[in-house]
Amino acid sequence: MVSMGQSDQAAITAILAGDTEAYGSLVKRHSAMLFRMAYRVTGNAADADDVVQEAFLRAYVKLASFESRSEFGTWVYRIAVHCALDKVSGRRGVEEASRIGEENDAEEASSQVADEAPGPERLALSGEIGAMQEMALRGLSPLERTAFVLRHHEEKSTEEIAAALAIAPNAAKQAVFRAVKKVRQRLEGFRRTQKRASRGEAQRVTV
Repeated sequence: MVSMGQSDQAAITAILAGDTEAYGSLVKRHSAMLFRMAYRVTGNAADADDVVQEAFLRAYVKLASFESRSEFGTWVYRIAVHCALDKVSGRRGVEEASRIGEENDAEEASSQVADEAPGPERLALSGEIGAMQEMALRGLSPLERTAFVLRHHEEKSTEEIAAALAIAPNAAKQAVFRAVKKVRQRLEGFRRTQKRASRGEAQRVTV
């Protein structure tokens, strides 16, 4: 049995030798890191849990092909990024169907922002992801959203993003650029809507 104090490589060696319980030490060691990224990409805890479980399952199945030249944490993180991308890609059609007309309806967007106030789980995980930013991120393509999270929340370099997404560095850079541009535009639209709503409320009070 491998203890938590032993290295990832020692755990992998034990697993490949038949000690399947040793995989638990790898899961415990790296699950928080994967969940943090998955939560930011998917936007909710349930999907993030699914991503983490799927990533560790895929890693376990492919463990015999793992090359020790890289760190296990880096390897499983990249697997989790692909799982997260698959998750948001799979639900995108449903989300877009429910958002028909949202882009051109500022009042509706404003009310939805209010309804999407961060819950306790989200606040405990990441206070900087507010309701407006989450709404803005939902307007991105799955690739753009994932690239944005990796760059601006996970603080990954362009090269690291490219490696995680299995795309060229220039493609990763462009995905981040498009994402930032769209997020800024949507946040500005939300702010304008809120200002109009505040002025309208002030006028009603003074009448």
